[in-house]
Amino acid sequence: MDQRRLLLRAVKSFHTFAWFTIEACMAYVLYTGIRGRTDRKTGVAAVVVAGETLIFAANGFHCPLTAVARGLGDGKGSVTDIYLPPWFARNLPGIHVPLLLAAALLHWRNWRNHAVRESQRRLLLGR
Repeated sequence: MDQRRLLLRAVKSFHTFAWFTIEACMAYVLYTGIRGRTDRKTGVAAVVVAGETLIFAANGFHCPLTAVARGLGDGKGSVTDIYLPPWFARNLPGIHVPLLLAAALLHWRNWRNHAVRESQRRLLLGR
């Protein structure tokens, strides 16, 4: 295997690892949102997801590794085609956007409920 193909495989493998890590963070943010918990670990996971989203958006809604893959000889510049099913890879943004919205709404609800409970507690304590 020549060096460019080996590098391309490494880029695609790194992309797959990064994608799984980001999606694990997304799943955790959704899980804690559903469970009504918003804590420091959720914040860290949310920063990972938000960072990935900002990088994706800043790159014209294309993965920055696409240009790297093209430069290494992949005609389509695809970084998802090695380990993700094609239909899934094509539809990642359409799948991810509703999940981002759901996570944001769940944690907004948690924050609002916490603020209401806290204000009720203060009223009861006379503070």
